[in-house]
Amino acid sequence: MATQALPDGDSAGTIMGHPKGLFVLFFAEMWERFSYYGMRALLIFYLTKHWLFSDSESGIIYGAYTALVYITPVIGGYLADRYIGQRKAVLFGAVLLTLGHFFMAFEGEPAVGNVDNPVIYIFWLALALIIVGSGFLKANISVIVGQLYPRTDVRRDGAYTIFYMGINLGAAIGSLMCGYIGETYGWAYGFGLAGIGMLAGLIVFIWGKPLLLGRGEPPKAIAKAKEFGIYGVGIALVALCWIAIQYQDAVGVFLGTFGAALVCYVLSIATFQLPYGSYEASPKPALYSFGALSALLVVSMYFVSSGNQDWLLPATIGFGGVLSVMILQMIARTDHDRDRIVAAMFLITVSIIFWALFEQAGSSLNLFTDRHVDRGGVPASTFQSINAIYIILLAPVFATLWTVLGRKGIEPSTPMKFGLGVIQVGLGFLVLVWGAQSVGIDVPTPVIFIFLIYLLHTTGELCLSPVGLSAMNRLAPAQIASLIMGTWFFASATGNFAAGLIAAATGAEGVGDASGKTVVLDVYSTVGWTAVGIGVAVMVVSPFIKRLMHLETLTDSNVGDDLEGQSEAGLEAQEGGMHPTTRPHG
Repeated sequence: MATQALPDGDSAGTIMGHPKGLFVLFFAEMWERFSYYGMRALLIFYLTKHWLFSDSESGIIYGAYTALVYITPVIGGYLADRYIGQRKAVLFGAVLLTLGHFFMAFEGEPAVGNVDNPVIYIFWLALALIIVGSGFLKANISVIVGQLYPRTDVRRDGAYTIFYMGINLGAAIGSLMCGYIGETYGWAYGFGLAGIGMLAGLIVFIWGKPLLLGRGEPPKAIAKAKEFGIYGVGIALVALCWIAIQYQDAVGVFLGTFGAALVCYVLSIATFQLPYGSYEASPKPALYSFGALSALLVVSMYFVSSGNQDWLLPATIGFGGVLSVMILQMIARTDHDRDRIVAAMFLITVSIIFWALFEQAGSSLNLFTDRHVDRGGVPASTFQSINAIYIILLAPVFATLWTVLGRKGIEPSTPMKFGLGVIQVGLGFLVLVWGAQSVGIDVPTPVIFIFLIYLLHTTGELCLSPVGLSAMNRLAPAQIASLIMGTWFFASATGNFAAGLIAAATGAEGVGDASGKTVVLDVYSTVGWTAVGIGVAVMVVSPFIKRLMHLETLTDSNVGDDLEGQSEAGLEAQEGGMHPTTRPHG
């Protein structure tokens, strides 16, 4: 082990040429992912087998939980940036996560739903603590990695590669160990092991504080009263999530209504403010029409999200009208920034479809593996580790492939990669359906088809996720870069909630084992073919979307909008907690 002084004054020395603080963050995040994915591997089984929720109820609860996990980082990142700094935010998040994982070990007696078992409220609290804890920790720990290095340090990209390998190592080991122990010896032991893992991560982070070299501290001195006020906001957020996770429909209403408002707001900036310099200088008939149609869309989505299908037509009219006004403005006035935002919104929409299918892994696909696959006695939850293992093995291969193709001038465009990703996630389901039907509905599906679906889903993920954050960063004008990145993460949350709805559609309790398997395969066949069709359509329109990106006129404006670690982003599914911090190109 060599010890040397770093360019930025690291007197603590290095390991493998990197600051020792990198490895503090590596192990802290590895243990955090160990606990998160260990719990995630067991969650759907805990809901169905211990709390005796139906498959449909469990799928929606799971979807609401993962959706909230991808919303809270926006808040955690904001509070860290403005007030308490990344290190204290990570520490606070780690404490909440440790408590949440340990509270998961409180079982009580099995009960149907939330009837006759008050311990269910401790379970909801555990989920709320994990949701908010993830928001504070995952939003900020990646940022500290970048802060360990000078802006122009060539080791930065290698540092993120090491860091994200730690993420997937923790995810793989956590799913294997917590899943096996939880299903073999009892839920409390599996969740307790996840809690021990999180506690280990917390201890490593506290112990390694001196090695972080003062990175991630508050932007300016903050009074203790104000600091504790921020922690109070975090606790209030836990209370809010404790309520939200019990009323999953409310999460869907929020995602539908706020999502429509967010999209309309972004498109209004792209269509009017940027091309004309201000809303006041925009053509008033078009602006007022856009505003009225946006209001119709948002109100309609509130009712549609609440389950009132009578509002589908008004929602369609509002959406179609907004698009029509935008297209007419694109024809009437040329503006490259506007076109890039439209391209980004297209990619964001495609990503929702991808994640809605990809995230079946922890819910319906986990249940299918448990009930209908010849696993040779291996607990079903341990198969959740396959994706992380594939990522570790294949991410370097894909990175090399894109580089080689780029040198030859034949690398697929970003929208083409998105289309390939959606096609592969659809093909994964179709391969599983074919494998299950080829041996007969009454015969357990060979386990090789589970490995194949995860392989196709992982290769699809590597076509879409690593380029997604980078694409958002490249396409967004500097003045709304954070807004576009926030929209990307909000889309991830929407995709997770949609995944819960799809998982709910696979529920078929009480119809017999073979009939239940048929219901699941029918849903998988439908979503598989739909995904393939959408993926092909995306590939067909990809040349047009690429033209909207106007890559030929992109300039390195040195405005500080280069995403930290963007070349490695996406090595974990969705990078849901990675806060969209930026660094100057310098």
